[in-house]
Amino acid sequence: MWQGVTCGLLAGALWGMVFIVPELLTAFTPLELAVGRYLAYGAMALALLLPKLGGLATRLDRADLQALLRQALSGNIVYYMLLALGVRLAGVAPTSLIIGVLPISVTLMGRKDHGAVPLRQLALPLLIVGAGIACVNVDTFLHAQAAGRPLWQTLAGVLAAAGALACWTWYAVDNARYLKRNPHFSSGEWSALYGLTSGLLALVIGALALALWHDDVTGAGAIATGRDWGKFWLFNGLLALGASVIGNQLWNVASRRVPVTLSGQLILFETLFALLYGFVWRAQWPRPLEMAAIALLVLGVTWSVRVHATPPPHPA
Repeated sequence: MWQGVTCGLLAGALWGMVFIVPELLTAFTPLELAVGRYLAYGAMALALLLPKLGGLATRLDRADLQALLRQALSGNIVYYMLLALGVRLAGVAPTSLIIGVLPISVTLMGRKDHGAVPLRQLALPLLIVGAGIACVNVDTFLHAQAAGRPLWQTLAGVLAAAGALACWTWYAVDNARYLKRNPHFSSGEWSALYGLTSGLLALVIGALALALWHDDVTGAGAIATGRDWGKFWLFNGLLALGASVIGNQLWNVASRRVPVTLSGQLILFETLFALLYGFVWRAQWPRPLEMAAIALLVLGVTWSVRVHATPPPHPA
């Protein structure tokens, strides 16, 4: 079990990088960051799939392709664009804390599925999480005003983070339901196909964006912003390898070796590492309201996972 916990911690440490890379590549737009990351991930997925790609392709039908396309868009490309936009406009801490509600949002969206917990049992954890989100939002808006940041910018960043949360929640539930109804692909095969599809979508979106905004990407105005394409591909390659390839594999190992109750709580490592990286990058300790938000969110999500994983008592 401790090996599983260690793998979950390492996966969270790698996943937390996705929140700090937009801070390191501020000269690039969220669209460019998403395209760069998933082009790199798609190339790695293709290399891993190449020996058995022909066999997998013959098993794909139209429903599989539609599922891969919508899940790659919602769970990868649109999700990461919104995450990067949230970090850019509101900061690492509020974005990571809002997206840290994922274990609860996935539970709520799947509440009508088999084995779901009645909503009334989640009332107290949800109130605690709501208080944590309120704390981080109050802190964000107060300090944005003090720093002279426009109110609309902070609000747009919070909304982008909420949009990223909604995208990944929908993806997680849709993916789980689809795999249960269609067991002709293993989890590993589907994950690799999902990465390859994300890369192909990123290639199409990137080509269209380059055709429409060529001067904004490579023109004199873009060069004047201090764009470093070497750093761009280095960070996105590391993100694709670390967060997508290695991080996902570590999470699969953790999921097999720890109880379901514990695996849900291990997702919190991603949020905590994202916060750690953000505070180190900002070179300051978390403010009182940020500390309160972290404590409330950890308590609420942990409580929710435990309630969800506890089997209901059998009637006498």
